[in-house]
Amino acid sequence: MSARPTRTFTVALLAALLGALLPASAAHAASRTVQGGRLDWGIKSSFQSYVTGPVAKGGFKLKSGAATVGGSLFRFHSAAGSYDPDSGEFNASFSGGVSFQGHQKPDGAYELDMTVSRPSVRISGGTGTLYVDVSSKAKDTGTVTEESQVPFATLALGGIEMKGGGTPIALTNVPTTLTPQGAKAFAGYYPAGAPLDPVSLSADVVTAAQGAPPAQPPAPAQTPGAPSEAPQGQGAFADAAVDWGVRRTFREYVTGSIGQGKWTLAEGAQDGGALFRFPQGKGTYDGQKGSLDAAFAGTVHFTGAHLDLTLGKVNVRVENGKGVLTADVTTGGETKSAVALVAFDAKGLKTEGKLATLTEAPATLTEGGAQAFNSMYRPGTEMDPVSLAVALDGSATLPALPDLGSTAAPSPAPQTASAPSPAPGAAADRSSSAGPYLGLAAAVLALAGAGAFLVLRKRRAAAATPAPTDAP
Repeated sequence: MSARPTRTFTVALLAALLGALLPASAAHAASRTVQGGRLDWGIKSSFQSYVTGPVAKGGFKLKSGAATVGGSLFRFHSAAGSYDPDSGEFNASFSGGVSFQGHQKPDGAYELDMTVSRPSVRISGGTGTLYVDVSSKAKDTGTVTEESQVPFATLALGGIEMKGGGTPIALTNVPTTLTPQGAKAFAGYYPAGAPLDPVSLSADVVTAAQGAPPAQPPAPAQTPGAPSEAPQGQGAFADAAVDWGVRRTFREYVTGSIGQGKWTLAEGAQDGGALFRFPQGKGTYDGQKGSLDAAFAGTVHFTGAHLDLTLGKVNVRVENGKGVLTADVTTGGETKSAVALVAFDAKGLKTEGKLATLTEAPATLTEGGAQAFNSMYRPGTEMDPVSLAVALDGSATLPALPDLGSTAAPSPAPQTASAPSPAPGAAADRSSSAGPYLGLAAAVLALAGAGAFLVLRKRRAAAATPAPTDAP
């Protein structure tokens, strides 16, 4: 066998072995999916103080599952996007919004009216930008503008290394600065270059194999003239859930320095950060009349200083565009059944396909609700909105709860922004699966080097002494 075919065979064998042994991620860690997490940002604390202070005499409202955390932070949820550990490129969008209103006029309108929602963070090449959807009323003219994904603020990423991170990706208290586009969208309240509140975020990162299953193929198109297969929305339904956060300030009171308490969920209730979900709804729904009578599972138990309150066996009734949420209320060891807690506007209840939904319907406290909260709030007090979802048959999927990710939130306490750090045991996330293969590949390379040395030695020997004609 000549030296050239031997060398060619060795190189080909090496390439084949490396191709078979090394996974694609060892050669190049492809972009990974960002799936779940939260972003905490106060926008600008002084603006919050101005809106809620004695001059503007306004306030803010949370939208689409946004929550509050700490003293002045808004929490946006359900991160979705991508991350490339090789380049450090990170793109993630978050859900939720907050509306600020102040300077109310005699006709009920507000001179100050601004909504910030859907923040997105994009980091590439060592620079970062925070984008938001903004609806704002100009301070001077009152002109309302709505813009999508405005480059609102720049992120100061000095000293932060985005490459090679594991999961979750975490950034804490990254300084932000208002951009010229952001200043315009901010209705002229602050100039470009003004410092905004720092941003903290935590985002789960999963590989393609860990991602969500592929979507089901769409249903066959309806043949013209064929009878409709859509549910009629009458009678018993397959499943339902009601989402209600009770009241934001009540939750803050419970966990704050005065209440020094907490809440505990049981019997299937779920915590969405800014709301509680009571699931497993059973009852009846009439889509033509817009009526609903449903009972739900789950309890929430609030405890703290001078506080012991449990809400359970939640029931919702809707009729003629009006809704009432009732619950069994246990306080001081005594239980009152089916107490009407809040009344809400249900005119928005609608049927679309296999789902009937009502999203963030305004709710007010009833007389019975005021008693349940030990007269902490007066009847008629605005409470958290009520959302409903009714699956009309077993194939319908209820809307997902806000996804806050798998780990605790970054600390809201001021601190220097730090590089993203992998969770314990995940420091070698990018290389852990490739490590054994790289070790084996090194052995193959060593053998290949030995093989090449033998071929070279054989060639030199052949040059000195002609090989026998009967050599194997």
